[in-house]
Amino acid sequence: MNRSYQTLPNSQQHLNALRLKTAIHEAGHAAAIYLGNRQKQLPPIFFNIVIGGFSGYSTQSFAKNCFAKVQGGRLIENLPDTVENAVAELSDKQKQAYLQAFEADMVNFLIGPLAEANYLAMMDDEIINPHLLNLSALHNYGGTADLQEVQAYLACFSNDVVEQQREIAALFMEAFTFINDRHNWRAIIRLANTILASQKEEISCGDIIAVLDSHSATKKSA
Repeated sequence: MNRSYQTLPNSQQHLNALRLKTAIHEAGHAAAIYLGNRQKQLPPIFFNIVIGGFSGYSTQSFAKNCFAKVQGGRLIENLPDTVENAVAELSDKQKQAYLQAFEADMVNFLIGPLAEANYLAMMDDEIINPHLLNLSALHNYGGTADLQEVQAYLACFSNDVVEQQREIAALFMEAFTFINDRHNWRAIIRLANTILASQKEEISCGDIIAVLDSHSATKKSA
């Protein structure tokens, strides 16, 4: 789950803005993996956030030093040739669990760039929805690498283009639903702020979960 960088910052202000967008992007992935998977009663999974370029780098050194990604976090660690072959010898219950995990991974890829897009829209006093922002537009929000991963999953899911389009449309709506949930969105922003404030190049799984759990505890006590 890597954030793609298509343009380089030309000022310190632009660099700071890019750092913020990156933090929100990766926080979106992380919140989806932890909160989204938990909401679906999927098994917990290890992951962390690795970021370079948040501390001390200038606009000149950005291209060499800046990167951002979530390590781990996939329920399906190795993609099969086809989903049909992967579930062929499983029970009906096991098939359902596998498909749910397979689809959850795709949603979690989408939520990173969607979170970034949502933040930028909010800064412009706009509201995004699936009718205004399509899947391809996520390339504009650091989502190129994420979309490549989603396409790899879709190719395993089916070789029927119509079926692929139907599947991704449903998952895109699910990703929108996640970021439009007020609790989820506040959790993303809290984690993004933590990433920026920490100035660490690696945010551990334990630290991420602690931030997200503290947000859940705040909600319950409110």
